[in-house]
Amino acid sequence: MLRRILILSLILLPAVSAYGDDWPQWLGPKRDGVYRETGVITEIPPAGFPVRWRADVGHGYSGPAVADGKVYVMDYQIEDGQLTNDPGGINRLNGKERVLCFNANTGEPIWEYAYDQPYSISYAGGPRCTPTVQGGRVYTLGAEGRLTCLDATTGKEVWYKSLTLEYDTKTPIWGFASHPLVEGDLVYTLAGGEDSVCVALDKHTGKEVWRALSALKPGYAPPTMISHGGTRQLLIWHPESLNSLDPSTGEVYWSVPLRPSAGMSIIGPRKLGKYLYVSAMGNISALLELDQTRPHAEVVWRGIAKNSVYCSNSTPFLEDGTIYGCDIETGALIAADMKDGTRLWQTTKPTDNSPRRSRHATVFLVKHEERFLLFNELGDLILAKLSPEGYEELGRQHVLDPTNEAFGRPVAWAFPAFAQKCMFARNDKELVCLKLVD
Repeated sequence: MLRRILILSLILLPAVSAYGDDWPQWLGPKRDGVYRETGVITEIPPAGFPVRWRADVGHGYSGPAVADGKVYVMDYQIEDGQLTNDPGGINRLNGKERVLCFNANTGEPIWEYAYDQPYSISYAGGPRCTPTVQGGRVYTLGAEGRLTCLDATTGKEVWYKSLTLEYDTKTPIWGFASHPLVEGDLVYTLAGGEDSVCVALDKHTGKEVWRALSALKPGYAPPTMISHGGTRQLLIWHPESLNSLDPSTGEVYWSVPLRPSAGMSIIGPRKLGKYLYVSAMGNISALLELDQTRPHAEVVWRGIAKNSVYCSNSTPFLEDGTIYGCDIETGALIAADMKDGTRLWQTTKPTDNSPRRSRHATVFLVKHEERFLLFNELGDLILAKLSPEGYEELGRQHVLDPTNEAFGRPVAWAFPAFAQKCMFARNDKELVCLKLVD
């Protein structure tokens, strides 16, 4: 059953004089993890940043997106079954997936779009993907593969597709987690199935434009668009290889074997200059050099035990020849030299501050001017400086409580959004707007 509730007329919404820098998709406007808004406080005040508002939400790993004065987020309302987290086990639940829209100034709900969605996945605590807002539409991907396009103003359904039915495939064990990418007239997503690991759909109608690649499993990594040597390339990393495609046709430009443990191709490849970096569970990582004259890549080095950084939940950040990322095995934030993967330093202080290994310990990295805004799995916002020389913490504030669980510890595993001089963060109970100015 589908239901869409228009809760408030837009006419009654408070006027917004300036939206500032939006955060309309995963990792921000350019999908690069950089927050470019100016005039934001550069230190955490003694009393902490003030909470502007709080709004009720349900279960979900989906981060919020902010565009045109509205906040969009997905959640899950459990109606039957018990939520239990087992890395190798299936959790069966009945309930509804929802797309929620709030006023970014006040937190007042604007509309809700919901549909019945049974879950049969591991870590069934809600949708994984951050909504993508573009051209007056909102594109969402649910944990069981429902790809939906909604009117951003009203929440009215424009079109939807069940990827598992359309492409005769199965939901990955940890659910569909590949944040939809919209560019030009196309929306790109991972579907799975024969010759359809990646599909490109007309963003207006949902009609298939092309399909490409075959693999036993599609993986979880988001489609990533890069430009190099005068050519746009769509990067698709499935559990067997990293692939570069022509974004208009799906033709494969190049492919490099790269097989993570347990099929966990998760993070999006990161680009700095002529280099690409990708990493995953199982001491799998690689630095690739892109050709300057044609779509082609060569492996510079591959990671080995105790060098490089092996990321999973959290996307690494590349800057000035250094890789910063959360290591899946140690739970530490690690800095590594891009030229050969040598580790420069590591610390668990920003992740969970544990003296013991905490597998998958997570901190999300966002660069702002000369510092980083870090949001960790404990629900803390941290201001820090990261350099090849070390980690320097400038301040921290607890924003919300971790309401999920992983490996016996409480966690909050949803990437925040930074927009309108605020941070928007969520757990499985509330969406919080933290004001980053006086």
